[in-house]
Amino acid sequence: MDSWREKIIKSKNMKIKMHFVFIPLAVFAVAILGNWLTRGGMDWYETISLPAFTPPGSIIGAVWTTIFVLTAISAIIFWGKASRGRRFSWTVVFFILNGLINIFWSFLFFNRHLLGAAVFEAGVLDLSVIALIILIWPVSRLASILLMPYVAWTTFATYLTYVVWSLNR
Repeated sequence: MDSWREKIIKSKNMKIKMHFVFIPLAVFAVAILGNWLTRGGMDWYETISLPAFTPPGSIIGAVWTTIFVLTAISAIIFWGKASRGRRFSWTVVFFILNGLINIFWSFLFFNRHLLGAAVFEAGVLDLSVIALIILIWPVSRLASILLMPYVAWTTFATYLTYVVWSLNR
C-alpha cells in the first residue's frame, strides 16, 4: 500500500501529464471538424475557378497535418513551461480561439460559400497565430518557432482565398 506522500506525488504527476492527452485530443477535434466541414463542400469547390498555383488536395492535407502536429507540440511545451498567471490564461484563450477560427474558415468557405467573408476570416486566423507566437515567445522560443509554419501557411492561404474570391465574384 502506498504512503500518503506517494499518493500525492502520483496524483501530481497524473495532473501534469493530462495535458499530453488533452491538448492532442483538442487539436485532433479541430482537425476532424474542419475536415468534415471541408469535405461537405468539395462538390461545390470542384466547380469554382481556382488559380494555377492552388496546391493539390494531398499537399494541403499533408501541410495541415504537419501544422496540427506542430501546434499540439507547441501547446504541450508551453503548458509545461509556463507559470500560471495572466500570460498563461491569455495564451490558452488564444489557442482555443485559434481553433475555433480555424474551423469557422472551413464553414464560411466550404459550407456557406462566403468567399469575401472567408478572406477576412483568414486574415483574423493569421493574426491569431501571430498573437500566439508573440505570447509564447517569452516562455519558450521553441514553442513559438513551431508555430511559424502555421503563420506562413495561413498567410499563403489568405492570399489564395483572396484570389479565389477575385476569380469567382
